[in-house]
Amino acid sequence: MLFNTFDFILLFLPITWLVYFSLNKMHLVEASRVWLVLCSLFFYGYWNINYVILILISIFFNFMVGNMLSLYNFKQRRLMLTLGVSVNLAFLGYYKYTNFFVENINTLLNTNIQVGKIILPLAISFFTFQQIAYLVDSYKRETKEYDFVNYALFVTFFPQLIAGPIVHHKEIIPQFISKRAKLVNYKNLYFGLSAFIIGLAKKVIIADNLAPIVNDGFNNFQNLTTGAAWITSISYTFQLYFDFSGYCDMAYGAALMFNIVLPMNFNSPYQSLNIQDFWRRWHITLSKWLQMYVYIPLGGNRKGNIRTYLNLFIVFVICGIWHGAGWTFILWGIVHGLGMLLYRFYKNNFQKKFPISPLLSWVLTFNFVNAAWVLFRADNIKQAEKILSKMYDWQTYKQEVALLLLLIIILSGKNIYNEGIKSSYGTSIWIAIVAFISLVCMLTIYQASPFLYFNF
Repeated sequence: MLFNTFDFILLFLPITWLVYFSLNKMHLVEASRVWLVLCSLFFYGYWNINYVILILISIFFNFMVGNMLSLYNFKQRRLMLTLGVSVNLAFLGYYKYTNFFVENINTLLNTNIQVGKIILPLAISFFTFQQIAYLVDSYKRETKEYDFVNYALFVTFFPQLIAGPIVHHKEIIPQFISKRAKLVNYKNLYFGLSAFIIGLAKKVIIADNLAPIVNDGFNNFQNLTTGAAWITSISYTFQLYFDFSGYCDMAYGAALMFNIVLPMNFNSPYQSLNIQDFWRRWHITLSKWLQMYVYIPLGGNRKGNIRTYLNLFIVFVICGIWHGAGWTFILWGIVHGLGMLLYRFYKNNFQKKFPISPLLSWVLTFNFVNAAWVLFRADNIKQAEKILSKMYDWQTYKQEVALLLLLIIILSGKNIYNEGIKSSYGTSIWIAIVAFISLVCMLTIYQASPFLYFNF
């Protein structure tokens, strides 16, 4: 079920809200949480009822392993954690990456392995990462003795189930238990509904109206002009912004109606002045997850610069793979990883000596992100390469670049009457420059043309 449907807005959300708070008013607290779990499973299974079984299996398995890790002392705890994480990754890998892996094996080895089309369950990347974090924290004994209903609600709570944010058990479960969450809070209801409507507007008024421009551009990528390629890429950059921002607002608003505050997941990322700042603002909970459960365990920045750069690069490759099973996503992750390494190198070695103005920093960052989104949206690398080559076609821009260079010369150059220029006339460097200019002039004189002022 989608947030931006009449079924959700007019039926599911109000009925779920009314019954939940009615049960709490009757002091049926446990029943109210069970109701939310059942409603969330209905919300998830509305698309395909068969996948409710899969998410339930995942929930039962991780709850059991988490309890074993947090409650018992035994020598094989590390082995149990490894097993738990491996099963989750295998579960994710089978549904999300099997077809991609087999296709590449067939291409590489010229084989014809057939596995059938495996349909990707909704939200599998989100609830899998969420539960991996729970297992790791259970191993560290940072989880409490949550009961099954609270744990199931932590995983399935419908506002954050489909596309995040990736919530942490410490952030969400205590809120479900809190007595304040049981009572209708009209302030939360008002602000939650307002946030939901603002997010809905971003989605249906802005993002969805940019979609035809984007789809037309990518479908007809072979025939794009330079201008059309730029319109296509920037339209997608804006579409993705308002689509994801809208979803985040709607998720936050829907949760707040139930007195649950979800973590910030989106913070004006296109205002960023560097790529590091961008990733502090875009999909914030994913960045935090990768930092806590990948970057830091790999050693973070504690083992020297080379290892730090390698760890950062690995994180962004994983980020690309997490977003989708395709070489375009992997390359998108690699590009962002290289961008992060380049920025970090500049920051550590040259930023103080050669600072970049905020305006130029923003231009560079936005253009980098915009170009990378072409990879993110493209169906294949050939399509992305064609659009990017049109956007950055030297034949189109060489005249603009030449004119810009001439403007720089006009604004900053010295004329022949300048005393500093006169004093250098006899130097070997000046003689070489004049000789080179003479050669270029001789090679470019095809026919004599009158000076413009002859007309006056």
